[in-house]
Amino acid sequence: MSLSDLIKDSTVKASIIEDCNQLIDAHVSQKGGMSGIALKTAYRVVKGIGPSYVQGAIGRLLPDVLTALEPIWQEGMAINSPAQHLIQQRSRTANLILSVTDARIERSSGPIVSAYNKLRKSVQSDIEAVVPDLASILERHYSPTLQNA
Repeated sequence: MSLSDLIKDSTVKASIIEDCNQLIDAHVSQKGGMSGIALKTAYRVVKGIGPSYVQGAIGRLLPDVLTALEPIWQEGMAINSPAQHLIQQRSRTANLILSVTDARIERSSGPIVSAYNKLRKSVQSDIEAVVPDLASILERHYSPTLQNA
């Protein structure tokens, strides 16, 4: 089973989106210092677009992110530890996620583009920091689905 198969079930997809939304909220709220201020400001701009904008964005990005992460996940499946492999490959994982968001932002306009461009250079470390939690989310949803296959 591929990671993309996870979101064929709309209930699982909605749960992953909610888990990722909570992950982002928690990470942003915990950020401190000047980079935290910049991230929180940009996040407020994004959330200001609409109350469900972030969840919608996660839902729109999720298929492409799962496809991008598939090679790393499959490498991990070969050693019976896909989530741990994502974590061990956190820089590569973050780069793949950013390649998806970069491609999406090229087709976007408005305040989201400005907010993204201001933070783009500094978010690599933020994404790397949440890879363990993302891996846990994917593993949590993948395992029961695999058992039911």
